[in-house]
Amino acid sequence: MTEYDVVVVGGAGVDTTVYVPELPLPYADTHAVPPVVDRIGNTGAGVALGCHTLGLRAVLVDLLGEDPQGALIRAHLAGRGVELAWAPVPEGTRRSVLLVGPDGRRMSLYDPRAAPGQRLPRELWLPAVRAARHVHLSITDFSRHLLPELHALGVPVSTDLHDWDGVNPYHLDFATGADLVFLSAAKLADPEPVMREVLARGRASTVVCTAGATGSYVLDQDGDRLRHVPAVDPPGPVVDANGAGDAFVSGFLQGRLRGLPPEKCARLGAIAGAHACTAEGTHEDPIDEPTLLARYAAG
Repeated sequence: MTEYDVVVVGGAGVDTTVYVPELPLPYADTHAVPPVVDRIGNTGAGVALGCHTLGLRAVLVDLLGEDPQGALIRAHLAGRGVELAWAPVPEGTRRSVLLVGPDGRRMSLYDPRAAPGQRLPRELWLPAVRAARHVHLSITDFSRHLLPELHALGVPVSTDLHDWDGVNPYHLDFATGADLVFLSAAKLADPEPVMREVLARGRASTVVCTAGATGSYVLDQDGDRLRHVPAVDPPGPVVDANGAGDAFVSGFLQGRLRGLPPEKCARLGAIAGAHACTAEGTHEDPIDEPTLLARYAAG
């Protein structure tokens, strides 16, 4: 059995990207836009592609439709050499419509294609997890049901709560069940109380909050002080901020699996996220390991 550095569970989809003249988009009967493009997207695909490009042995385990969107995902991952274990579902493949403004900011209209009681077949994910150093759970509903067995197996787990407001109960199983928790400050005026609550209520030893151009914040059980890690200037013009958070997670995990402390991991994440902002599409051009390490060494 191949040993994986990272098993990513759930979260692949297709982004239909529309470049709009401004955000918020004012009402009009018609807006003329540049060519609308379908690309691989969503968080699980981004983390798997990012980890793979950074030299980690990664596999994505997911449910996909037997539809053109599922075929696009499978072809893209195969073309990049990323391993995929998948099972078909009649609801079809997850989709998003992304409205991207001239400054790279985006608005996502997300169609999860979820069904009540949907589960990931145990025989699909268990062999990979048994041979894994780390598991990253996307917040698809079927992923939460893996948590008890992952805890029993003793495999470290991370998750990304994205723009959680600190209240929505959908996220609580993930917030309290992961050893490493990522979230965004998008809906949090002050992220520190929510980060401390995650540490107090759950298993997490480290909580990381990304705050865009402000940088990121790290809080862990080994210290009582919230640490700030500055953002990194993109190496080129900002084209599309889609996928920057997933790139951050990939860079952070690369550092964590090398045994680096959280602040250094967050610095790697910031470099990867800044790189993602310079490429069109959500996951078209992840940063590679030599480039990441060279930019890290350059300070």
